[in-house]
Amino acid sequence: MKTEHERQEIINAINVLLHQAYDSTLDEIYALLEKIEDQEDEEDLKTVKEAREEIRLHGTFSWEKIKKEIAEERKQDVA
Repeated sequence: MKTEHERQEIINAINVLLHQAYDSTLDEIYALLEKIEDQEDEEDLKTVKEAREEIRLHGTFSWEKIKKEIAEERKQDVA
């Protein structure tokens, strides 16, 4: 995951290139970004469906159990 500063630098660099691009190139870029967004939405929906199916088959976990597992993972990461 990028820091906010890194993200801003990339956005600024992209903006410079976008302002120099031909209209047809802008149209292509826009279409690609929409396609990427649609794919991410599909992946998110798939993940939600899989999680719901997992819950249906195996039930849910208590918040206390989840916190315990997170704490154990942190201990392992430190070691």
